[in-house]
Amino acid sequence: MKWVKLTSFYALVVVIVVIAVFPFYYAVVTSFKSGTALFRISYWPESLNWANYISVLTSRNFPISIWNSVFVATLTVVFALFLAVTASYALSRVQFRGRALILMTILGVSMFPQIAVLAGVFELIRFLGVFNTPWALIISYTIFTLPFTVWVLTTFMRDLPMEIEEAAIVDGASPWVIITQVFLPLMWPALVTTGLLAFIGAWNEFLFALTFTSSETTRTVPVAIALLSGASEQEVPWGNIMAASVIVTVPLIILVLIFQRKIVAGLTAGGVKG
Repeated sequence: MKWVKLTSFYALVVVIVVIAVFPFYYAVVTSFKSGTALFRISYWPESLNWANYISVLTSRNFPISIWNSVFVATLTVVFALFLAVTASYALSRVQFRGRALILMTILGVSMFPQIAVLAGVFELIRFLGVFNTPWALIISYTIFTLPFTVWVLTTFMRDLPMEIEEAAIVDGASPWVIITQVFLPLMWPALVTTGLLAFIGAWNEFLFALTFTSSETTRTVPVAIALLSGASEQEVPWGNIMAASVIVTVPLIILVLIFQRKIVAGLTAGGVKG
């Protein structure tokens, strides 16, 4: 009976993995096809034709879009984590009236869909004079990333022992010293988790990137991939689109594989108390 349960469990795991991985695998297979081969169903690459990758990487705008995405996503993570760490210290360690209401408000803000606040954020971007610049995306992404990062880091920081902070206060440490030299080294799992999720969100975001940028030099990769399509279905360069999708997905996979232990530790932190 035990081997039946074990076999069923692993069979279910295999099915879930196949369902999750197959779309990306088929995109990789399709990225090596060209011409009429794109419309033939095959589950194994017949040949490694790098023409689609060369076409995408040597195009005029796609490398610029990759740089824009790296720049925007990196600064979004930096600003979001800086603001979230300082806010989480105040919300978890400083006693003041209305703290619970602020946390509930932060959680509530994160539930709004992007389309519901698109007009308001657009007016803010236009008022600040940063339309069609990377800063328009950095500001809007930071606004939408902060609720999640603040909530996670507040929960994590709340579980840190008070004795550590009290010992630092006795030694004359200021709140800034406590945050940067006492708490930050202990918060690496949570910082890596929230930072990576914020990076992935900024890297994949499409609606704001399409709305707040209008020139080829400021677009990010999701918009650049969407604009690769032609005027009709026959003109759509499916090979180039698949190659571009693989190019922008591989860095995320590498990051997740590198930081997977930190991610698991950050997601499970505070789940068990001793």
